[in-house]
Amino acid sequence: MSEEFDWRGAASPSLSDCEALAMQAWNRLPAHFRKMCGDLVVRVEDFATDEILDEMGIDDSYDLMGLYQGVSLNNKSVGDVPRDPDMVFLYRRPMLDYWCEGEETLGDIITHVLVHEIGHHFGFSDDDMEQIETEATA
Repeated sequence: MSEEFDWRGAASPSLSDCEALAMQAWNRLPAHFRKMCGDLVVRVEDFATDEILDEMGIDDSYDLMGLYQGVSLNNKSVGDVPRDPDMVFLYRRPMLDYWCEGEETLGDIITHVLVHEIGHHFGFSDDDMEQIETEATA
């Protein structure tokens, strides 16, 4: 039998741990894709705000692992008034919950959510996002 892990001193990955995994995922994305993102901001928070959950009609805060907030590039116009930067939020606690219930690595889950939310920024299809995720995990 293999050596057992001593769980008594173990702690769940922190916000900064998840931010580090998100940065690793970002750095694995194809360079042309990262360049296209421009000033996109990526933030890791524990949960979405109650306001966002209410806006989206979500009752359980564990049901939202990520969110793109802004105007997707396919809906922007040159004449648009400048506004807050477009942002991708990654929600740590729902991602940790999902991770605990499955067999995927936390890094793979964060990569998937990051690519999916950035994909909304560009208005990409699910097939486009799957291709980018494949390139990021290869």
